[in-house]
Amino acid sequence: MRAEGRAIKLTTRQKKIVETVRKRAPITGEQIAELLGVTRPAIRADLGLLVMLGYLDAKPKVGYFLGKEEAGGVQHDTAADAAMLPVREVMAVPIVLRETATVSDAVVALFLENVGSLTVVDGEGRLIGLVTRKDLLKVAIGNPQASSMLLGLVMTRLSNLATIAPEQTVREAMALMIAREIDGLPVVRPRGDNPDAGLEVIGRITKTTVMQLFYEASARN
Repeated sequence: MRAEGRAIKLTTRQKKIVETVRKRAPITGEQIAELLGVTRPAIRADLGLLVMLGYLDAKPKVGYFLGKEEAGGVQHDTAADAAMLPVREVMAVPIVLRETATVSDAVVALFLENVGSLTVVDGEGRLIGLVTRKDLLKVAIGNPQASSMLLGLVMTRLSNLATIAPEQTVREAMALMIAREIDGLPVVRPRGDNPDAGLEVIGRITKTTVMQLFYEASARN
């Protein structure tokens, strides 16, 4: 079907969708629609067709990324291959809260999203910190007012964070997590050419992500 599908001429909007995913993957359907200036239902059929034809692939709670056909059909069948994948191909969508959100908001987000950490940004969307379950637990013990505290007061600040760039490899991310004894890393890129513009969070990679990746690679052997 994919070979036949390559003969299908994509519409202008479908080409824009593929290009958007190429630049920003992983990205949710809602984010794609927002960037294209349309509604999510308006592109639902396009997304389904692009996935069916192999231009795109999708994972629940992660989003859309380039399919094997569009990415060149490269298979990563061993753990060594998987380790050399760029982080952008395996990262998940970050769960982001503003620094003005409360500890209570963070607890709810951790529960609903089933994640171990939350990215904290300022009013302009710049990365300023990270909140983990451990951070919340430390502030909550013996503090009846903890639930109303702002995340800006309890987060681990950017100066103390380890981050990874999307073009770096899974191996590099794994080495950094082991060295720092942490469970995950924000995936970041500069917000512009000006260093003072800060960092934009575009994803997250965790030890669980890496373990699943290696498991899937070993299962194919």
